[in-house]
Amino acid sequence: MEIFTRAYDHPDSAKLIADLQQVFVVRYGEADHTPVDAAQFAAPRGHFVVGYLDGVPVACGGWRAHDVADDPIRPGDAEIKRMYTVDAVRGRGLSRRVLAVLEDAARAAGRTRVVLETGQRQPEAIRLYETSGYARIDNFGVYRHHPESLCYAKEL
Repeated sequence: MEIFTRAYDHPDSAKLIADLQQVFVVRYGEADHTPVDAAQFAAPRGHFVVGYLDGVPVACGGWRAHDVADDPIRPGDAEIKRMYTVDAVRGRGLSRRVLAVLEDAARAAGRTRVVLETGQRQPEAIRLYETSGYARIDNFGVYRHHPESLCYAKEL
């Protein structure tokens, strides 16, 4: 897989994000309602990537900076968002590669910790994060009080 930096609103990014939103609809009955602005994923305060196999976009993910304390969010955090791999190529380690690229980019941008939110109905995501060194933290953001929300962090 080749991984390229892309704008959050690049057509390939947008297609994968739309596909991910449909996964949320199937699993949770609705799309993710977290407020997201494409500009949040632009350098130097963010980063977004798309992975390609034979020129076809198959995976994506990004991070956006947080610099205001809002327990458990700390200044210096980078929040991972929109991690997704298409079903046809799952189980090949592609999400793990995207995650590593995002962590490296966050570290290079001076971020000190990576945080993220996922849900109980996403066992493959939970497995990815837990086997990549992420530990549970208190919930944050839009889903702070949602019973199926799971939040994680990893020190960089």
